[in-house]
Amino acid sequence: MLSLAITSLATLLSGERNFTTYTFEAYVHEFGKTYPTVEEHASRAAIFADNLVRISLHNAQPDKTWFMTVNHFADMTNAEFRKVRTGRAKNRRAETQEAGYSARRVAPHFQTPLSSLPPSVDWRTKAGVVTKAKDQGGCGSCWAFSATETLESAAAIASGEAAPVLSPQQIVSCSPNPKHCGGSGGCEGSTQELAFAYTEGAGLVAEADYPYKGVTGTCDKGKTTSPLVQNEGFVKLPGNNYTALMNAVATVGPIAISVAAGSFAWQLYGGGVYGGLGCGWDEDHAVGLVGYGTKGRKDYWIVRNSWGASWGSEGYMYLERFGEAKEPCGTDRTPQDGGACAGDTKPQKLCGACGILSDSSYPTGVKLLTSTQAAP
Repeated sequence: MLSLAITSLATLLSGERNFTTYTFEAYVHEFGKTYPTVEEHASRAAIFADNLVRISLHNAQPDKTWFMTVNHFADMTNAEFRKVRTGRAKNRRAETQEAGYSARRVAPHFQTPLSSLPPSVDWRTKAGVVTKAKDQGGCGSCWAFSATETLESAAAIASGEAAPVLSPQQIVSCSPNPKHCGGSGGCEGSTQELAFAYTEGAGLVAEADYPYKGVTGTCDKGKTTSPLVQNEGFVKLPGNNYTALMNAVATVGPIAISVAAGSFAWQLYGGGVYGGLGCGWDEDHAVGLVGYGTKGRKDYWIVRNSWGASWGSEGYMYLERFGEAKEPCGTDRTPQDGGACAGDTKPQKLCGACGILSDSSYPTGVKLLTSTQAAP
C-alpha cells in the first residue's frame, strides 16, 4: 500500500480539487458506490487509499501542467481499469490487406502548410457538431463509440443540421470482423475502419431505435431498417504523420483515432495538458480528435473519450502536441493487445504522445438520410 505524508500542496490548476480532507465515505456518497460484501468494501477502501495518495503526490508537484482527480475509477487497481475500460482498437497494415479494403480508401494528400492552418480548432464550439459525452461502460466497445461519434459530427457538418445521436450498439452487435482485427468483435474489440465499412452498406440508426446495452448481443436487423446516416467510404490517414492529422482535423472535422490509454494517468486524469509520460506504447483504446490549440507554452490535442462526462475535463483530455518532427515515437511490441489481425505479431512504430498519430481515419460521403429537425 502506498504511504507518504503530503506536506505541501501546489497551486491548484483550473478545475482541480483539494483532497486533503477527502475520505472514502465521501467518495462512496459522491459516486453512488455500493459493494456486495463487507470484504469487498474494505478491499475497495484500501485501493482507493492508494490511489488517493497517488493523486496527492502528483498534484503536489509545483510545476505540473495537468492534475489527477478522484473519479469513478478511483476504487480500481490499474489492472482492473485496463481490463474493463480500454479496448482493442488499433488498425494495422494487415487489416487493409486482409479485410479487403479498396484502394479508394487510401488517404488523400494533406499538404497544406501548417502555417496556413488556423492556430486553434475546436469543433465543440461549432453549434450542433459534437454530441454530448458518452459512456461505453464495461464493454470493450470504444472502437464503436469512436466511429459512431465521428459519423455524428460528419453528418452535422455535411447537412448543416444538429448532429444526430446515433447507435453504437448497432455497430457493436452487427459489424462483422471475420479476420479478428482488433479483437473478435463486439465487446471484445474491433476497429473503427471495420465500423465505417459496415455503415457504408447498412447505415446507422438513431440511438433511440437501437439503444446501447453494453453487451455484444446478436444483431437485430429489424432495428436497422431505417438508418439516419450513411457513408460512401472512409479514409485512413498515413500513420505517424503530424501534418496529415493536423490538416484533417482542421479541414474535415472530428477524426477517429487510437491511443495507449492504460496508464494511471488516463485512469485518474482530471484536467490540464498531459504530456504523455507514462503512457507506454501499448495502444489499446479508440477515441476521437475534435481539435487542437495552445495553452501557455503547451500545444495540445483535444481528445474526446467514451468514459462519461465525469471523467477528465467533462469527458475530454488535453494531450500535449509537440509539433512536426518533434513528436516522440516508440514501439508497440504487443500488437495483439491492440488492433492487429489474428496472427499478426509484428511490432509497430507509434508516434505522438500516447501514440496519438499512429492510427487515424474518418468516413467520407456522409449523408443525413432523414432530417433530424422537427417539421414546422
